[in-house]
Amino acid sequence: MVPLTNLVAFALVSALLIAVPGPSVLFVIGRSLALGRRGGLLSVAGNAVGELLQIAAVALGLGVVLAQSVLLFTVVKFAGAAYLIYLGVQAVRQRKGHSAARDVSRSASTLRILREGFVVGATNPKSVVFFVAVLPQFVDHGAGAIPLQLAVLGATFLVIALVSDSVWALAAGTARQWFARSPRRISAVSTTGGAMMIALGGTLALTGTKN
Repeated sequence: MVPLTNLVAFALVSALLIAVPGPSVLFVIGRSLALGRRGGLLSVAGNAVGELLQIAAVALGLGVVLAQSVLLFTVVKFAGAAYLIYLGVQAVRQRKGHSAARDVSRSASTLRILREGFVVGATNPKSVVFFVAVLPQFVDHGAGAIPLQLAVLGATFLVIALVSDSVWALAAGTARQWFARSPRRISAVSTTGGAMMIALGGTLALTGTKN
């Protein structure tokens, strides 16, 4: 098991890093502006499950293979960027159809939003690099059970990120409710959310590198 001092130190480092808005926060804000609080929170949950898959891969040693392979890393990077751009374009295209969208089955909509958040979380290259580069520094090799320690550290980061991202989702979703009083304003805010995701996808594709 991870020594308590290591766990506390990692939690503090994670909290500081998460407090600085990054790709995950921008994604959540964009989704919340486009879909509202419920959509934002579902996106947070889906994103967390996707990152949980990354943590499991790192704990099993697969994350190192991905981070060190230029080809695999590039494929994941561009796949994630392209999907973000796709979601942004969809938000912009459907900006005037949110009222009609409520007629769609609630369960189907929930599964779709969760799935979309999962894909974004699972294909976020910056998360892979963070987990591969930072988690091992807080592992106590003398205590053994390295995969378990990595999993505990990853879960700690995930819980902190989940709380932080949920706060951002609620804040952006609440702001969207005010805009929803006017069809013109809600169309504008949905477009803004979509544009944020398109810009984020473009940024990840153009500036993200294996290093």
